Amino acid sequence: MDTFLTILITVLISVAVAISATLFVINVILKKRREKILKEAETEGENIKKEKILQAKEKFLQLKSEHEKFINEKNQQIQHIENKLKQKEMQLNHSNNDLQKKLKEADSLTESLNHQKEIVEKKSAEYDRLHQEVIERIESIAGMSAQQAKDMLVDSMKEEAKTQAMSYINDVMDEARMNASKEAKRIVINTIQRVAPETAIENAVTVFNIENDEMKGRIIGREGRNIRALEAATGVEIVVDDTPEAILLSAFDPVRREVARLALHQLVTDGRIHPARIEEVVEKVKKQLDEEIMETGKRTCIDLGIHGMHMELIKLVGRMKYRSSYGQNLLQHAREVANICATMASELGLNPKVAKRAGLLHDIGKVSEEDSELPHAILGMRLAEKYKEKPEVCNAIGAHHEEVEMISLISPIVLVGDAISGARPGARREVIESYIKRLKDMEAIALSNPGVTKTYAIQAGRELRVIVGAEQVSDKDAEVLSNEIAKKIQNEMVYPGQVKITVIRETRSVAFAK
Repeated sequence: MDTFLTILITVLISVAVAISATLFVINVILKKRREKILKEAETEGENIKKEKILQAKEKFLQLKSEHEKFINEKNQQIQHIENKLKQKEMQLNHSNNDLQKKLKEADSLTESLNHQKEIVEKKSAEYDRLHQEVIERIESIAGMSAQQAKDMLVDSMKEEAKTQAMSYINDVMDEARMNASKEAKRIVINTIQRVAPETAIENAVTVFNIENDEMKGRIIGREGRNIRALEAATGVEIVVDDTPEAILLSAFDPVRREVARLALHQLVTDGRIHPARIEEVVEKVKKQLDEEIMETGKRTCIDLGIHGMHMELIKLVGRMKYRSSYGQNLLQHAREVANICATMASELGLNPKVAKRAGLLHDIGKVSEEDSELPHAILGMRLAEKYKEKPEVCNAIGAHHEEVEMISLISPIVLVGDAISGARPGARREVIESYIKRLKDMEAIALSNPGVTKTYAIQAGRELRVIVGAEQVSDKDAEVLSNEIAKKIQNEMVYPGQVKITVIRETRSVAFAK
């Protein structure tokens, strides 16, 4: 047992000695490596330090060179400025010398002028004295004072000047009237020639063509239920008669006729025709037509170069396509008036864009969905004001039938453009009975005045010739009579455009040789 412990202790001591020796050797090796690494690091650090010092010296030399160059340039600039200042100083000295010389000359000239002034004052006093003596001698010879003679001369000169002035004013006014009339005719004629479109008369009946007459029975339906449902949904009277392969759609509202036509087209194409289907198709067509109306308004504004218009106004412009006035398509009329107004505004030096905008919108009151008893011009003006149009545009819309006062130069242009478009031959039509009645009423209004012997309505009712008796009506009364007839026609009648009233008075002397 003791031997085993001895051996164990000996082994442990040997192991400890071996471990200690090994650790010592390892420490020695690590120390040598550390010293080697430190030496290498010091060497590398010295090299980097030397390299950085060289770079810093090079940078310093470069900056020094640039600084010296900058200093030299500044010195040159300062030298240049100093040279300029010296030149200015020399010029100022020279100018000062010249000024001193001129001041001396001015002083001498002032002395001379003072001397001349004294001489002139003496001469003036002598002249006044002699003038007074002459006046006194003339007064004693003429027997009147100078003031009386002066007043007499002034009175005679006033009369002569007044006569010449009146003659000159009359000549100028006659020339101005002639030139103004000639220029106005030139502008109107050029405008009509430049924007003359085709005219088309629209009717209140649309013809719907079908492939065969068998389709008429399907459209009518059992006991007429299909046609009644279609008329109730569209508000259009549908006439199915003996006309081959055709059905008539009758209504004064072109939008309703268009809805009925498109709905019939879809129903005939689809083949399913019954009341429920008819209501469904009519609603669908109405939505499609609303979209087409908006697209038409947008396309019209783009074609005319009009921007920034409210969407509701654009929709009203699109609805004009399905409206007519005396058979004239309202959208074509509005486009024509817009182009006429733009051309006339350009000729007169006004804003053509504002004139074109007012011309396009002047009849929007006719297509408004509001149920109003106001005239269409006033309603259109209020709609334009509601949607933030310019004041001159609103006034032009309201004044194009002279229902409000004109406050801008665009307003009479729109009035004239509307009259030109509506008066174009073939642009509009009237029912012959109402046309004849209007002419007779116009002549009757004129005949109701005392002293009127005959009346003639000419130029399609745009001019009224009134012949009066020379014994009963004087020249002054004729002028009053024309104004009275114009007021009566304006208050009692409805007519397009304007009516010119001409009162004719003549004196005839008759003698017989026997």
